[in-house]
Amino acid sequence: MKKFYFLLLFTFISINSIIAQEEEDVGWVSRFGAAGGVSPTFIFTNLDMLNKEIKNFGLPEMSNNLFTFGGGGYVYLMIVENLRVGGIGFGGSKSVKGSVFLSGNKLNREVDYDFGFGGLTLEYSLPFIKGVAVSVGVIFGGGTQVISIYESKGNYNWNNVWPSNSNFASTVSNEIKNNFFSITPTLNIDLPLTRFVALRIGGGYILNFSDEWKLNNEQSLFNVPKDLTSNNYFIQTGIYFGFFAF
Repeated sequence: MKKFYFLLLFTFISINSIIAQEEEDVGWVSRFGAAGGVSPTFIFTNLDMLNKEIKNFGLPEMSNNLFTFGGGGYVYLMIVENLRVGGIGFGGSKSVKGSVFLSGNKLNREVDYDFGFGGLTLEYSLPFIKGVAVSVGVIFGGGTQVISIYESKGNYNWNNVWPSNSNFASTVSNEIKNNFFSITPTLNIDLPLTRFVALRIGGGYILNFSDEWKLNNEQSLFNVPKDLTSNNYFIQTGIYFGFFAF
């Protein structure tokens, strides 16, 4: 419910701002152009509950900052002044690994975390700001976060990787996945270096509307800490190529 109120407040403020700007739009020139480029993005994930389990697993904790890489693009819709539509996508991963000794056995352990996100973008460039494009917008999309857990010991060959074999080697391999839908409010600044190159910096708030997790072959997984599907802030940077008329 908090997510809904946050989104409703953001939409209300944005719409009222746009209406006020359009009513006073005297002598402003509508922006136009199209561009695309690369977008390194930093996500401030909340992995505290995951790190609690990783620590109990005998491995060092992961940081709560995730570097991702991707790209995006947009084009101004001339039928609605200063409105542009486009797309964006980015993803990244990190892992921790190490060895622990239990009952004289050396166990090789690893935990991986993967995050991917993408969607359709709608942005409105504020017409009263000249020289740069300051845009409020929203991303309609979704993503996936995956936690992979591994444990192994000894040497392996073809004959002992099949469970039906009496010499089946001991191993653990679990994949936990959360697929989610998101409506993500954003704020971006595009600074043109030339008519054809611009720098971008911005941010957003990824609202995750799904707390459903699956284990391995799509088996439902219950009692996953809610913090792992909490909302994530991100900071986007990038360089875009195209044609800019700000």
